Amino acid sequence: MHTVDSPVFDADNHYYEALDAFTRHLRPSDGSRVIQWVDIGGRRYHALGGHINGAVTNPTFDPVSPAGSLFDYFRGNANGRSALELLGTPEPIRPEYRDRDARLAVMDMQGLEKIWLFPTLGMVYENALKHDPGAVVLLFRAFNRWLAEDWGMAYADRIFAAPYISLADVDEAVAELEWALDQGARTVVLRAAAPIGVTGPHSPAHQMFDPFWARINEAGITVVVHAGDAGVSTNGYAAESFSANFRQGPVPPSVRMFAIERAAHDFLITLILERLFERFPNVRVASVENGSEFLSPLFRKLSSTARKMPGYFKEDPVVTFRRHVWINPFWEDDVNEIVDLMGDDRVIFGSDWPHIEGLPEPTEWVTELQKLEADSVAKIMGGNASLLNERQAAR
Repeated sequence: MHTVDSPVFDADNHYYEALDAFTRHLRPSDGSRVIQWVDIGGRRYHALGGHINGAVTNPTFDPVSPAGSLFDYFRGNANGRSALELLGTPEPIRPEYRDRDARLAVMDMQGLEKIWLFPTLGMVYENALKHDPGAVVLLFRAFNRWLAEDWGMAYADRIFAAPYISLADVDEAVAELEWALDQGARTVVLRAAAPIGVTGPHSPAHQMFDPFWARINEAGITVVVHAGDAGVSTNGYAAESFSANFRQGPVPPSVRMFAIERAAHDFLITLILERLFERFPNVRVASVENGSEFLSPLFRKLSSTARKMPGYFKEDPVVTFRRHVWINPFWEDDVNEIVDLMGDDRVIFGSDWPHIEGLPEPTEWVTELQKLEADSVAKIMGGNASLLNERQAAR
């Protein structure tokens, strides 16, 4: 474990959902439409909308691969080992993955003062029900009630779990946001995708969603856009499905590997191109676990658009982006480059613990910041997330 001389706020931690996370507060009669457990060949899977979902190899997470199993792989795989080798042997699920008091004890050992806590399965299930917006509403309404019971929104003022909001139905999204605010949530989390409602997909900045963004603007709560299944198409260049099950053998490289960055790029640039922040100047967006290598071309596109359409933007759109968006780079990205692009007050640390592609020890991330001044390190490792964690009511 690496030590940091300032409070550490990990802006990307995860839980592994309890077995009844989606069903505890779901009417049994809605199970076949929304979600239910099924047994196949002695293993348990989730069926969403009546179809087996294979987004996660073992949705019970017992056993599960150790945290950071693929660290060497994402570090560059200098020894040329396969992902299958690196994953090793799964272990019984640990208490801290599902119990908040056990998690606090582990945070103490890890040197973490506070964390943002996000779903695992919850980030990949909306797309599977995109054909039925009503089922999406039922799924995440039930899910968020489980979240409030098992984790809370601000447990011990150290663990801050984010309710999942879908914009599939804007009225329901506003109602869920009001519930989250009443529960004391410090953030809400969305996937980086065009919301799909009864009239089909629409830009997240479409005026039909203004009631949601208006309430976000008024309350000053941070919106986290987190990696998940955004439904990004490979357009025929590769198979549409991407199995996370490295145990089936090597997964050849394809454009599917860039789906997360592509989704984040398109979501964030659309907010700027459609001038969401001009309508709602108090909205703050944190991009978490989406990487950051898309930023440089995104800025070039924004600058080019501004030159071609003089007068369309009230100010340089890159300036607008830097004011309203915070970026959590992948730990293997060039953090120094992202600080140069965004400024040290717009970069946040997140370890993705305890996922296999995250860091085995969260504070290991500080080794990526050796070229920065101490005050910049303090901002990135905790100060910036601390500010985002506080509601900033509109003036």
